[in-house]
Amino acid sequence: MEILRHGSWPSLITSERVAAGSLRLSQPRLDEGLVYWLEGRPSEGGRQVVMRARPGGRGSGAGGVVEEVTPEHINVRSVVHEYGGGDYCVANGRVYYADLADSCIREAPGAAVSRSGARHADLALSPDGRWLVAVEERAREAAEPENRLVAFALGAGSRGPSAGVPFGAGHDFVSSPCFSPDGRRLAFLAWEHPNMPWDGTRLYELAWGADGPAGSPREVAGGDAESVCQPRYSPDGVLSFASDRSGWWNLYQLRDADGAVRPLCERAAEFAGPQWVFGMSQYDFIDSRRLLCCYGSGGNNRLAILELATGQLEDLALGADFCEFSGIRAMGDSVCFWGTGVSQAGGVYHLSLESRELSLVRAGLSLEGFGARQPDWSRPEAIEFDSVAGRTAHAYFYPPANRLARARPGERPPLLVKSHGGPTSSTSAGLRLGIQYWTNRGVAVVDVNYSGSTGYGREYRERLAGAWGVLDVEDCIAAARSLTQEGRVDGERLAISGGSAGGYTTLCALTFHDCFSAGASHYGIGDLEALVRDTHKFESRYMEKLVGPYPEEVERYRARSPIHHTEQLQCPVIFFQGLEDRVVPPHQAEAMVKALAERGIAHAYVPFEGEQHGFRRAENICTALDGELYFYSQVFHFDAAKPAGVEIVAAR
Repeated sequence: MEILRHGSWPSLITSERVAAGSLRLSQPRLDEGLVYWLEGRPSEGGRQVVMRARPGGRGSGAGGVVEEVTPEHINVRSVVHEYGGGDYCVANGRVYYADLADSCIREAPGAAVSRSGARHADLALSPDGRWLVAVEERAREAAEPENRLVAFALGAGSRGPSAGVPFGAGHDFVSSPCFSPDGRRLAFLAWEHPNMPWDGTRLYELAWGADGPAGSPREVAGGDAESVCQPRYSPDGVLSFASDRSGWWNLYQLRDADGAVRPLCERAAEFAGPQWVFGMSQYDFIDSRRLLCCYGSGGNNRLAILELATGQLEDLALGADFCEFSGIRAMGDSVCFWGTGVSQAGGVYHLSLESRELSLVRAGLSLEGFGARQPDWSRPEAIEFDSVAGRTAHAYFYPPANRLARARPGERPPLLVKSHGGPTSSTSAGLRLGIQYWTNRGVAVVDVNYSGSTGYGREYRERLAGAWGVLDVEDCIAAARSLTQEGRVDGERLAISGGSAGGYTTLCALTFHDCFSAGASHYGIGDLEALVRDTHKFESRYMEKLVGPYPEEVERYRARSPIHHTEQLQCPVIFFQGLEDRVVPPHQAEAMVKALAERGIAHAYVPFEGEQHGFRRAENICTALDGELYFYSQVFHFDAAKPAGVEIVAAR
């Protein structure tokens, strides 16, 4: 065991291993005994492909031959709302997907269903296979894009690529189309500016006939102050959905006889999450009497069977420390989902409810490459701490862990505060190499679920209304000071890092407070006014809730924008930015870099060609990790290698 300064401990968790072992797995599906999923590959520039395999037996190995369903040149990805989701669907062996290159919907291997000229997402097939419904986003001259639903005739009723049959228009946003089992009804969600889908949505239902949509949609649930999400019909045709009308996202059903909404299981727990992307699925029906769901709070979830008649939950003992689930799909007793645990590899899993056999179909986070010398995993500790004005906030604390090294007596570790994106999002305790990269080198990490995070009910989520850039920052600072006061970290070596909205929290903390000695902004926001003017439709009115109406509250926007207060910023900052980012355009980072240069403060700017909002290419993931480590090493005085492409402009 070597005695080394925190930050320079030898580690098996290299940035290359983080990138190579971080396949982006999402949207599991079941069809004809096969498990399908969408796989994003950093080694191929982030290209996404539809994959499938036959699930195996007990244990954690691939059950059968893994096949790539879509052609090798295709990137399966929707960019509706910029974040996409619902990129493909499958039924009866037929696979339909959104092609990023021209935004067309295609049937695998490549026949076009839609014409180019619009974006599509949230694909849904009718039970008889005659119709494919999708959310469509179409650009308009001198106006924001139009969002609506569109239906494409398939099989004998189709005549090649078409513009489809539009319906569900007249709303700012639509999502989540789903058919009843008999194919005679279709439900969907809609919401209007300035709401985001976690603020208020409405659930609609309309009749469906041989020629597609029949009649006008009728509103059946939801409202401006109720978030309804993930609608789905039970096998016996009962419309079901998640709603936060109780203050938590619980599950409900709509009974047609009297139009009443019946709760299925009322409790202070979340059965759904914020709809940032299309195609989310956190429950599905096993049969007309039972459904499979995940539920919990604070990023610690369980998988359970819910008996509809009694509301009783049976937690499933999966034999692993799972804490996070998504993409839940069921076909009878056959279930698939994406899951991860505290020390459990994230991946696509298959579960037989009859035999209770669990198999790993595809690992997104591969630990096999470490061989016999597995690294020491830092296990997260869920902490609550006091913040400003008597608030309680939440986080996961990760102490350094590495049996190959230890620090000098009396040396406490530096602390990296992680601020998640969103800000209406959350972090969980699931195993992530991107955090273990730091703890294995001797850097402590605290991953903060600040006020406004999801997973703690609507009241906690709405704390951030009008207070973005204030409460989130105060909670991150409170987490760092609480750990410092407990003697668990070195209060003289505190850093903060975040991406997107987390980058904004980071820049606010560095600009308006003196708690931190360094920070890293990954495609973060420095100018709220510029964001209002330049961002995409989905988030164009988001800040009315988070900050206030614009331009009426223009002074508040300027007061909370770090770019207008760079004279208060005294510590070094490193910026990582995708040059094709339309959510937070590059000029945001570039304006902050220019201001730091003019003031002579140490900084670095690392732009990435071809990257959008978030980094998908392996080489850029590596540079961002190694570059941030190197940057902190120069501030906190420990040893770390300098990666190519990272140049620190020294302070004058």
